[in-house]
Amino acid sequence: MKLNEDTIKGKWREIKGEVQKAWGKLTDDDLDKTKGDAKAISGLIQQKYGKTKEGYDKKLTGILKRFEDQKEKAVKEVKKSLKH
Repeated sequence: MKLNEDTIKGKWREIKGEVQKAWGKLTDDDLDKTKGDAKAISGLIQQKYGKTKEGYDKKLTGILKRFEDQKEKAVKEVKKSLKH
């Protein structure tokens, strides 16, 4: 899953924070190098923790999707308010 670039720019600090809560061994520098690419983040998790993809993929996808969903909801609300 590759996050929308606008979502990354707007929410990157929050996304990093959530990922770091889940996997504390990941540093800011580690995560910045991924540029929001879920595959790269997955690779970091596997490298630092030695877990299989099945062990963390669902949790990581859930974190990233939550931020994408928040962005989509905000866009819909702005469009709705512009119609009035």
